[in-house]
Amino acid sequence: MKKLAILGATGSIGASTLSVCRANPDLYQITLLAAASSVDKMFLLCQEFSPLYVSMSDKNSRVLLAERLKQAALPCQLLKDQTELLQLLGSNEVDSVMAAIVGGAGLTTTLAAVNAGKEIFLANKEALVMSGALFIDAVIKSGAKLWPVDSEHNAIYQALSPNLQNNIGACDLHGQGVAKILLTGSGGPFLEKKLSDFATITAAQAVKHPNWSMGQKISIDSATMMNKGLEYIEARWLFNASREQLQVVIHPQSVIHSMVQYKDGSVIAQMGNPDMRIPIAHVMGGGQRIDSGAATLDFFSGVNFNFSEPDFGRYPCLKLAIDACYQGQQATTSLNAANEVAVDAFLNQQIKFTQISQLVERVLTNTDTQPINSIEHLLEIDSESKALARQIIKRDLLC
Repeated sequence: MKKLAILGATGSIGASTLSVCRANPDLYQITLLAAASSVDKMFLLCQEFSPLYVSMSDKNSRVLLAERLKQAALPCQLLKDQTELLQLLGSNEVDSVMAAIVGGAGLTTTLAAVNAGKEIFLANKEALVMSGALFIDAVIKSGAKLWPVDSEHNAIYQALSPNLQNNIGACDLHGQGVAKILLTGSGGPFLEKKLSDFATITAAQAVKHPNWSMGQKISIDSATMMNKGLEYIEARWLFNASREQLQVVIHPQSVIHSMVQYKDGSVIAQMGNPDMRIPIAHVMGGGQRIDSGAATLDFFSGVNFNFSEPDFGRYPCLKLAIDACYQGQQATTSLNAANEVAVDAFLNQQIKFTQISQLVERVLTNTDTQPINSIEHLLEIDSESKALARQIIKRDLLC
């Protein structure tokens, strides 16, 4: 049995990962469960899975969980701080890591696992959006095994040849006959909504994705299609793709999760129901087909396939992300940081839905194009961009 650490255990990806673990109890021993502040959820997981170690990044939540673990006489060891967490991720106590912490907060822990040469199930978008070349260089240097978990990137991975699968981050797409990677996206809940009504969109409306069940942050990102923009940046680094080799395709049904088009005219698509347990089972099975617990696709139940080009007037965040992808890591880091602040502000009714892209664009306009040489430098840009975004909200964008 492999020893598994789940970073972001109480989130939606964590829940799907644990569901796959339940369906395949002989594959993994759960060594570590890590989360931010969801004490009730974490306590229930400790009762069910008895992990050797538990980590809570929020100090108050850590104190509350410690009391509950003690009262229940559960043997889980609660880590004191992030230093202990990073040490554990680099130790022999961990073989595989599900990296599913949302936002820039997941970068440090994911990189620690990468530098230790672990098997990484990458569900944290920001690791590649922020650190790009630095992250891929670390993977290649350490010999870590990188598995893409996002349904789109996992679909692309499955549609590639073994030679390309074994060279993540350094793929020679042209040399292996790949003409284009087709990154599909549903278009979110507002694909057909009148643009004139966008300013009145509420958070409750924006989190209702038509196909996927996800957390609030990623649901808002799907509504603006910033999520697809972040995935575009990820795909650029994962598959070493040029601008000409990457294309976003709107596919409202979310049945085809992405496609690879080859020079001979062939297109290989990966399909399935919109259930994150499917790509998670693929990576956790090491490429072998294991039980995911998800329902199989029924082709006789009225499945349709529609495709269209993205409308950047409807999805300005997507255009901002694609452009930032080729402006450098400082741009993608600022983009991601500004978007995190903007989504939080929208959820808290501080800005309108249409102001999310406006805020991100203003932060990007004030981002210096400077070379990045360290993760510390990236984290500094992340912090500065968030501070600028909050300042703009306070000064100009309050509703």
